[in-house]
Formats: sequence, structure tokens, C-alpha cells
Amino acid sequence: MSIEFLITTLIVVVSPGTGALYTIAAGLSRGGTASLWAAFGCTLGIVPHMLAAITGLAAILHTSALAFEIIKYLGVAYLLYMAWSTIKQTGTLNVEADRVEKSAGKVIMESILINILNPKLSIFFFAFLPQFVPAAAPDAVTRMLALSGVFMALTFVVFALYGLFAAAIRGHVISRPAIMVWMRRTFAGAFVLLGARLAMTER
Repeated sequence: MSIEFLITTLIVVVSPGTGALYTIAAGLSRGGTASLWAAFGCTLGIVPHMLAAITGLAAILHTSALAFEIIKYLGVAYLLYMAWSTIKQTGTLNVEADRVEKSAGKVIMESILINILNPKLSIFFFAFLPQFVPAAAPDAVTRMLALSGVFMALTFVVFALYGLFAAAIRGHVISRPAIMVWMRRTFAGAFVLLGARLAMTER
């Protein structure tokens, strides 16, 4: 495994996106345990894209405009739904000191959907992995699986750190209603911007 792969992976993972945003929101709204479940779910959401790239299905997304557009706009719709839920205080970032906890399963499912409904992840793996695995290598699939495993491990660690930091400052957020309102608006706006960016992406 090359240092170039590790550096590139770390840059990609650390860059804020929908998964990181969701994990941070989970930490702020429900604490450290929820943020870890969110990080776990976001990591699981990478698996379909990884398998699609390795089996060549990503090429279909890359060449089929209809397939790409359908998945893309499903992702856009979901991000807008997340933004609306956040503003209405019924979604992820509903920060209250005393509330019924959302189940781990629901947090995981929401975070998986965040990553599954992003066709750019499949395209990313399709373009990213071959750079570090020679096409003629007899164990190319095994090596791509190993590299994908490293990518997922780093994703979980970085997202977990994001979420645990958010959980650590949760008490300060809860005790200040004005900050809670500002945070909800900021996260809702971020979901809208991410949705707009996804809507404008091309294959």
C-alpha cells in the first residue's frame, strides 16, 4: 500500500460532505453513541459503491445518463428532505436536553441512505482504485477490496472523531437556544447547498 493512497484517501475522507455533516448533526443532537452509529452507517453506505466499482457496475452509471440522473435526483430529494426536517425540528438536528432517543437502527439507515444516494461515490471508486492497482495484477480484485477496506476504516475513524467532538460540545449548544436555532439553520442550509452541488454534477 502506497503512501500516496493513504494521503489521497485521508484528504477525501476529511473533506466535509453529506456523511460528515450527518455524523456531526447526530453528535450534536443525540450524543456520542448516536454519532458512532452514524459514522458506522455512513461507512456501510460506501459498500454498494465499492462493490459497484469493483464489479464494473459503476461503468453503467458513467455511460447511462438515465441511470445516473435517477440516482442523482433521488439523492438531491433526500438532501432537501433532510434540510426541511432540520428546519422543522423533526429531523436529525433536533437538539433537546430531554427527548426520546432515536433508535440505533434508524440512525444507521438514515446514514446509509445519505451515502447510497450519491452516484458520485461509485464514479469516484471507479476512477480512484485502478490508479493504485495494476490492471494486469493477478490479484487485482483482492487488492482493490483491501484498499477499499482501508478507505472505509479511515472513513469510520474520521467521521467518529467529527461526531465525538460534536457530542463533546453538545451541552453548550443545548444550554443556548439561540445557538440551537443558528445551528439548525446552518445545517439545513448546508444540506441544501450539498443538494444543489449534487444536482449540478455531471457524469
